[in-house]
Amino acid sequence: MAEILVVYYSRYGATAQLAQQIARGIEQVDNMSARLRTVPPVSPVCDAVENSIPDSGPPYATIDDLKECVGVALGSPTRFGNMAAPLKYFLDQTGSLWLSGGLAGKPASVFSASSSMHGGQETTLVSMMFPLIHHGAIIVGLPYTVPELAATKAGGTPYGPTHVAGVDNKQPVSEEEKIMCRALGKRLALVAAKLAN
Repeated sequence: MAEILVVYYSRYGATAQLAQQIARGIEQVDNMSARLRTVPPVSPVCDAVENSIPDSGPPYATIDDLKECVGVALGSPTRFGNMAAPLKYFLDQTGSLWLSGGLAGKPASVFSASSSMHGGQETTLVSMMFPLIHHGAIIVGLPYTVPELAATKAGGTPYGPTHVAGVDNKQPVSEEEKIMCRALGKRLALVAAKLAN
């Protein structure tokens, strides 16, 4: 069974919900499995440390997770039109993987959530693509053959699925947003399977 890494940071839970939907889409493809991972928050206090295992949710991602999986999906909430610092911090530690070409030729996708419709979702998605492109990954987007992409009144872009959480972060993930996440997960897994052959 080949695995695709779904790694994300989620402050209020919306990005985690998108990650779970992407994992469901991955697992719709024969012989494909999702490896769900998160990253710890970062702190401006130098002596602050996180436990090596989170109190709840999936384990923290490692460089080995990236090496062992046949594809990757990165997710982050929007922070001023950019990925959140914890995900960037994790990616900044992948220099040895870059040197070895560990992600070169692997398919990769991105997903995000923001508090408002125009809160920088697309630039956040693109910000996550930059390190993937430098690693030599093959970017897999969300095509308009997914009808919900053209019809959504919530999140969703051709760069990847998104969610509009609302200013209070209480807006539930819409059915259209879930469908787009599952569609991207399935597409990523299908591309990974074709590349593996």
